[in-house]
Amino acid sequence: MDVATPVRTDALVDTFGRVGRDLRVSLTDHCNLRCTYCMPAEGLDWMAKPQMLTDDELLRVVGVFVSLGITQVRLTGGEPLLRRGLPDIVAGIAALDPSPRIAMTSNGVGLARTAQALADAGLTRVNISLDTTDRLTFKALTRRDRLDDVVAGLAAAAHAGLTPVKVNAVAMRGINDAQAPDLLAWCLERGYELRFIEQMPLDAQHGWHRESMVTADEIRERLGERFTLTPVPGRGSAPAERFLVDGGPATVGIIASVTAPFCGACDRVRLTADGMVRNCLFARGELDLRGPLRDGADDAELVRLIRGEMWRKRRGHGIGDPDFTQPARPMSSIGG
Repeated sequence: MDVATPVRTDALVDTFGRVGRDLRVSLTDHCNLRCTYCMPAEGLDWMAKPQMLTDDELLRVVGVFVSLGITQVRLTGGEPLLRRGLPDIVAGIAALDPSPRIAMTSNGVGLARTAQALADAGLTRVNISLDTTDRLTFKALTRRDRLDDVVAGLAAAAHAGLTPVKVNAVAMRGINDAQAPDLLAWCLERGYELRFIEQMPLDAQHGWHRESMVTADEIRERLGERFTLTPVPGRGSAPAERFLVDGGPATVGIIASVTAPFCGACDRVRLTADGMVRNCLFARGELDLRGPLRDGADDAELVRLIRGEMWRKRRGHGIGDPDFTQPARPMSSIGG
C-alpha cells in the first residue's frame, strides 16, 4: 500500500492544498536561438546585469526555498548555458542541506562543452528542446543553423550520465507536426525520452490561437500511424501522460497543458533571473524579492514573502477563460 508523503508544517502550501516542491529558476533571459514562436529575429531588450540576481543572491534565495520543502530545482532561461559560472551555481545548489535534485532545461547549444563539468558539479538530468531533426525545418524555426550543436549536446549529456535524457518538442500545425513520428524514431534509436508539449500562449507578443494548436489527441493520432502506444498507468502528479512504444520498454510522453491541464496537482513555483517569484507560469502578478534582498531583509522576511505569494496561487492557469490574459513578460524572461 502506498503511503502518502507527510506534508511539512512549514511547507509552501496554497489555498487549494497544493504543496510547492519544484522550483524553476531562470538564470538569464538571453538566448542564442531565435525561435519563431518565442522571440523576434532581432532578439529582445535583454535584462541589464544589475537587474539580475548575483550568484550569491540567487543561491541564498534558492536556499530559502529549499528550507521550505523544495526538493527539485530546475535551471532554465532564456538559455541557462549562457550564464557565466554555471557549474559553480550548480555546485552551490548541490551543497545546500538538504540537497535538492538539480535538473536543467536547455536548447542544447554549447552543452557538448559543459555536460561533464555540470554533471561533476551536481546536475542530475537535462531536458533539451528540439522540435525537429530536419535541418531545414530546424533552421527555419530557430533562425540559426545549429542542429549539429544540439545533437552533439544530447550525446554529451548521455555520456556524462545526465539520464534519462529528455527531449521536449512542440508540434506546430503545418510546420513540423507531420515530422512527429520521425522525431520519435530518432529519439528511440538514441535512447532519449521524447515528450511532446501542446503549444501554449507564452507571451503577448506572439500570436496564439487555440484552434490552430496541435492538440495532444492529434499528436497521439499522428504517432499512432507508425507506432503502437499503450498508456502507462500511475501518472500521479507528473505533467506528461506516458505511453509504451510498441510494447516498451521505451516510452513517449504527451503533455496536454491546454486541453487537459494538470493544475490540480501543480507543485511548481518560479524564480526569474531578476528576482521575481511567480506562483504560476501564467500568473497575473509576481513578487519582488530582489528589492527586499538588497535592502537587507533577513531569511525570516523572505520566508514570509514567499509563503504569502504561494498562498495567492490561483486554482488554474485559466487558458480558455473569457478573462484570460497572456503574460506581459516574454517567456525567455519567465523561464520554462
